Amino acid sequence: MKQLSLHQHHINMGAKTYPFAGFEMPLTYQGVKAEHLCVREYVGVFDVSHMGEFMISGHAATALLQHTTSNNVAALAIGDAQYAYMPNNNGGVVDDLLVYRLEDEKYMLVVNASNLSKDWDWLTEQNKDFGANLENKSDAYALLAVQGPKAHALMKRLTTIDTALQKSFSVVETSVASVAHVFVATTGYTGAGGVELYVPVAHATTVWDALLTEGTAFDIQPIGLAARDTLRLEMGYCLYGNELNDNTSPIAARLSWCTDFSKSFVGDALIKKDKAEGTAQTRVGFSMIDRGIPRQGYALVTADGSPIGEVTSGTSSPSLKLGIGMGYIDKVYAKIGTEIYVRIREKNVKACISRLPFIS
Repeated sequence: MKQLSLHQHHINMGAKTYPFAGFEMPLTYQGVKAEHLCVREYVGVFDVSHMGEFMISGHAATALLQHTTSNNVAALAIGDAQYAYMPNNNGGVVDDLLVYRLEDEKYMLVVNASNLSKDWDWLTEQNKDFGANLENKSDAYALLAVQGPKAHALMKRLTTIDTALQKSFSVVETSVASVAHVFVATTGYTGAGGVELYVPVAHATTVWDALLTEGTAFDIQPIGLAARDTLRLEMGYCLYGNELNDNTSPIAARLSWCTDFSKSFVGDALIKKDKAEGTAQTRVGFSMIDRGIPRQGYALVTADGSPIGEVTSGTSSPSLKLGIGMGYIDKVYAKIGTEIYVRIREKNVKACISRLPFIS
């Protein structure tokens, strides 16, 4: 089991840890609800250094990424970022990821830790036809996500750039807490605003300590994986292994918005077919009407118990104070407001299809 470079810091702060994607990760410090609401109301810092970073460079870099990712990489200006997915040859998803254009012919891909080896092997295989330069820099960076409405005010104390003026989905290389060569990106996985800091791993402690010290003025807390999951679920964000996998149609997953249908890419014929003809099921959000907490794998059923789908993610929302979830459901039942049932402990518990995101 790998440990984060800041592992002992988390232990010293009372973190309860949990194995995730081959890492011993901080799950919670003060409790999920308190951490979740801290991010929604103030600012929190997550150590998500388990994520993978690949550098793709050279004259063939853009062509490789146009072929292997769903979005239009060629449209990115230097300093821009975009969300995308890597499709496979079977109409499914290798992984979802962020693409940052750092220089004219240099990109950084940020991939899920659970798929790091798979993604690297996939890109390496695809690159045989292109010849771009690939570097796995996952061990070179710590990734600290500073999220919440007070995040930009905190960053003003630590860097000379005004991150509040930095456009959404962009990246700048600068100094943070006197640490040079930090990539500051206006991306995140919480819907609460803020930045993500890609910090040279040797200086992770310096930046972490500075965030917590300066953040006391803004009621900062360290935030664990458990609250990260409840925050992303309230926003209706996909999680690989839950909403996405090698067999998931990205069209059923409602990822048309990050798919450039005008270009050719891996598996595009099947994905374009799904777009044109539709899929039998689609990803939806739902809220519990009756008391209950949905969990991954629970059946979605009709009033008479007929199966119509399955829960992919579920929780008790700290913001809404009720059970919420996402899942795939037969399209006829996917209209907002449709009553459905979640099979919880042999009982059919009433819910209804909700608009995503659950909170604005």
